[in-house]
Amino acid sequence: MTFEAMWRDLAPIGRSASSGGYFRQPWASAELELRAWFREQAAARGLAVHEDPFGNLVAWWGDPASGGAVLTGSHLDSVLDGGAYDGPLGVVSALAAIDLMRERGVEPARPLGVGVFVEEEGSRFGRACLGSRLATGAAAWEDVAGLTDRDGVRLGDLVTGGPPTPWLQQVGQFVELHVEQGRGLVDRSAPVGVASGIWPHGRWRFDVTGRADHAGTTRMEDRADPMLTYAMTALAANKQARLAGQRATFGRIEAHPNGTNAVPSRVTAWLDARADSDAALADLVAAVEKQAAERAERDGTRLDVTAESVTGEVSFDPPLTAAVAADLPVLPTQAGHDAGVLQAAGIPSAMLFVRNPTGVSHSPEEFAETADCEVGVEALATALTRLVS
Repeated sequence: MTFEAMWRDLAPIGRSASSGGYFRQPWASAELELRAWFREQAAARGLAVHEDPFGNLVAWWGDPASGGAVLTGSHLDSVLDGGAYDGPLGVVSALAAIDLMRERGVEPARPLGVGVFVEEEGSRFGRACLGSRLATGAAAWEDVAGLTDRDGVRLGDLVTGGPPTPWLQQVGQFVELHVEQGRGLVDRSAPVGVASGIWPHGRWRFDVTGRADHAGTTRMEDRADPMLTYAMTALAANKQARLAGQRATFGRIEAHPNGTNAVPSRVTAWLDARADSDAALADLVAAVEKQAAERAERDGTRLDVTAESVTGEVSFDPPLTAAVAADLPVLPTQAGHDAGVLQAAGIPSAMLFVRNPTGVSHSPEEFAETADCEVGVEALATALTRLVS
């Protein structure tokens, strides 16, 4: 099956009729349909599929027990109302690359796997790259089994969990193809590029507690309104990131009791912060927290900040990147990926990017031209052939 045919199969799954965006949250109906599709595609190619206790899938061409395997692939889940390409492009391209390698008569001397890591976006349980973190041991099952989604469903009720199984110990190298989530390749007029590394990044929960009150009868000067503290904190994050040339975003907020005619008693908001070095990230978050604390004191509210997940700077494996890159442009990325988790765990990793002409990601506007995707398949097939031969 060609790349285009596979892409047409996936296009309607989990797509919103109103926004055109995708809702492919882990272990929900759309994502489960995609997982079934992946198993069917693997079976059609004679690839044996393994599922680990956390829901990660890998389809093997060759016997992984022989060791030194090469792994490719990405993820199938999406952010809420996300784009079509973030994740699935890497999975479809990996299958298409195997087809192309077979057309060329490649006989791998090393096993080749196509992986699908689960809950990469953290859109359901709030932990980005959760599947790869659990598989590598970077996250412990006992620490995350009790996580709940917005509906109160526990992660531990959806998957078996437990200690990591040793399948990643059979992997010697990982190459992930992904749609670019910016305009680096547009600016370079290149359809495909390779990543040098990933900026350090993390998520922090800001809990602001105040006092619930009547929106009409309570004088403004008598209020302890956590929404005011949050609003100032969001503005502070924007200002501090702009001044430092970094990234800071409050994209999720919950107000309690969430009534139109009531001053809230509590506001919980999540900060996504990213910077070009570990020190710059720490400075950025500290500056935002300082301004938030000062505002909380003025508002008569209480602020608690919790680091939910923090990932340090990742530099991809130089020899592997050189083998994958050929003459491709090299650029850093500010987005987190499973490849970064595997690299941090000691598995040499590299990333290919396919041009996104809109430069927009995590949005229905995310896009890649079919011609560029096919160049990406070619680049991936060439790199994998070099690695498995």
